[in-house]
Amino acid sequence: MSEHLHLAHTIHKAHTHLGWDRTIEPVQVAKSGDRLLFECRDAAGGHFDKDSTTADIARMDPDAANPVTGPVYVEGAEPGDALKIRIEEFIPSGFGWTAILPGFGLLADQFQEPALKLWSYEPSGKIPAVFSDMAEVPLRPFVGTIGVAPAAPECHSVIPPRRVGGNMDIRDLTAGAVLYLPVEVPGALLSIGDTHAAQGDGEVCGTAIESAMDMVVCLEVIKNAAPRTPRFVTDGSSSRHLDGKGYIVTTGIGDDLMQASRDSVSAMIDLLSHMTGMPAEDAYMLSSVCGDLRISEIVDAPNWVVSFYFPRLVLG
Repeated sequence: MSEHLHLAHTIHKAHTHLGWDRTIEPVQVAKSGDRLLFECRDAAGGHFDKDSTTADIARMDPDAANPVTGPVYVEGAEPGDALKIRIEEFIPSGFGWTAILPGFGLLADQFQEPALKLWSYEPSGKIPAVFSDMAEVPLRPFVGTIGVAPAAPECHSVIPPRRVGGNMDIRDLTAGAVLYLPVEVPGALLSIGDTHAAQGDGEVCGTAIESAMDMVVCLEVIKNAAPRTPRFVTDGSSSRHLDGKGYIVTTGIGDDLMQASRDSVSAMIDLLSHMTGMPAEDAYMLSSVCGDLRISEIVDAPNWVVSFYFPRLVLG
């Protein structure tokens, strides 16, 4: 971690919860302007390790997925304010996993059997992570789940994203990004988790390179400035680390954006398998950690175009 950072608090990974609930007692009180370090667990809460096998997927407790560290009460944050979160640094663990989880993912009906890929990567992020002898993936750590408590009573699942943030899986929420969340309860009650070492836009198989890591953020309360939904600002290109050799692109075209998305990804899996000989399951997981789903056209009714961009440099 950078030595120049002066941390007000460390929020330890022992303090996690599994749902958004305004009644959860805060584990720390922070002030506007404070820098905090969050120790974040991976999406499986440490279920997998370097010796795990595909059989361990069936032993996962789905009700324990996506633990988030917190919550933190931010002094002065009131409903109607914005909580400004400057993401300053990630300290990766060097271990991660990607999986096909039965019943989950964009193509869950096509990939019904579990699969698991374990990753061992250089924590500095300067060396691409090896997927196989055919592919390696440049790393770009980011936070998958970051949010504040909703005003609505009771406990809300941590899995779907919400107006107040949560499990958004936006790969551009990396170091240097600034995120603004709408505050709905006094103190905001900020929680963070589900850190990733790399992911493509869409996270199509349902998982990225899921990886525990520490994360440094700086908090600021902006009075009477709550956005309707989360917004953020990046500090540079979102794809520079993947642009070097261009992209292979497949498309889906039709009057249903979800089906067009499925068609574009299915076409890429078929193409990668044909080009490289890798199993379709590997092509699906690899697409999830480095390929990007994009809406290319949404005005020429009645059909829309969704494109799937796969970076050529991943294949060497």
